[in-house]
Amino acid sequence: MLDIDYFLQNVVRGYTKLTSYLHCHNASSTTRWQPGQPLKLFLLGYNGSRNTGADVRVAEIIRQIQHILGEEQIEISLLTFNKHLTQGMGQNFRQLTLPKASFPHFLFQENRSHHGVIACEGSMFTSKFTDFLSIVMGGALGMAAVAEKLSIGYGAEVGAMNDRLRHFCQRQCQESLIICRNEPSRLQLQDMGIRQAKGTDTAWTFTPAPSSRAQKLLCQAGWDGQQKILTICPVNPFWWPVKPDLKRTFCYYFLKRHQESHSGLTHFHRDTAGSRQQFHTYIQELAKATGVFVREQNLFPVIIGMEQLDRRACVALADSLYPRPPCFVSDEYNMYEIVALLRQARYMVTSRYHAMVCSMPAKVLSVGLSIDERIPNLLNEQGCGELCLDVDEPFLGEKLLSLLRALPQERERKGVKIGHSVQQHLRRMGEMGMTFANEVRRVYPNFPLPDLGTDWRAYLPVTAEKIWS
Repeated sequence: MLDIDYFLQNVVRGYTKLTSYLHCHNASSTTRWQPGQPLKLFLLGYNGSRNTGADVRVAEIIRQIQHILGEEQIEISLLTFNKHLTQGMGQNFRQLTLPKASFPHFLFQENRSHHGVIACEGSMFTSKFTDFLSIVMGGALGMAAVAEKLSIGYGAEVGAMNDRLRHFCQRQCQESLIICRNEPSRLQLQDMGIRQAKGTDTAWTFTPAPSSRAQKLLCQAGWDGQQKILTICPVNPFWWPVKPDLKRTFCYYFLKRHQESHSGLTHFHRDTAGSRQQFHTYIQELAKATGVFVREQNLFPVIIGMEQLDRRACVALADSLYPRPPCFVSDEYNMYEIVALLRQARYMVTSRYHAMVCSMPAKVLSVGLSIDERIPNLLNEQGCGELCLDVDEPFLGEKLLSLLRALPQERERKGVKIGHSVQQHLRRMGEMGMTFANEVRRVYPNFPLPDLGTDWRAYLPVTAEKIWS
């Protein structure tokens, strides 16, 4: 049977070779940036799906790049799956919708009309969720690199990959610079022979809606304004990865089946009797532990869906708790409101990486229920690796309750660790900005970079100074 992902990898490789050929024979009209022109940058991420983490980090990437390069000197184009769902992410950039059916040609055409590519997806290279997104990221980076344009992965995480995807990324990204958000990712790329540098995620500098807005939403949902809050951010961990399936594609288009698991064109979420039972167990164990902890500590429980896809998990968890807690899902609330809500919590249980990142500036104590390496990497950096469990861990509810019960006594000590970790990440984000500026200088020596000096603080978006102070 045709392996569609492998077929797409080969098509992308073909377009990369074509780009290289055209560049070598001076057939590309915009091979290099020229003085006096705006630097045209093409940003690719997982935007247009109301994924709060993806939208927050890309909004901050745009702000940081505009600050470092000079907003009036650049033109940014942002890849999106749905222009309507990326409204409010920022200003002064245009949106380009990804045509999934013909994306290799689309990347080829956009590469010719831009002076550089910045891959913005956090889970940049991994087979955990889908190979498709990594093929898009690697394809765009490779085409830019062979044309001697700016080719940067910004704040990237590298996870487990199947052999074919690993080989594809290894070939496509040899000449790109991948700035990683943690050391394990950097070491993986080093082992693959890919240029890499140390960085971090970019969500650390995000400024949410005022706390008064979050408090108003919570009061409307039944909060008395005094109770401490436990926030829970569930997902469906077991319907990944998304893979192409020709049989289900036929049934979807001609028999109107598999509507809930369809992810676009020929790709579908994992949906088996076994995965549905795993999801049910995860929800019940999560409900068991958080329900007891809420009663013991007299907490107000709140469920937050960081992506519109999480609504099913949020509703299932809410239905398993009594009294039924309020749900705030990103299909109804924007990223500013969601992050403001996250920062009202005293404690958190999350399977979403960015729920943890975005709540850390408020020193929220979190327990992670991990799908992959992202949450363990973040907690290990804090020195709090013990606050992480796998989503399919035996006796998940008992182990989670044990960790939650220890949090009140650990609040002060772990709060200090969280504050120190946030400061470290802000510094790394500033240093990442310096690395980015140096790469621009290497590729385009004549580009008039603003003189920001050698202090890493100067490379953060301006409002980040408030967070640091």
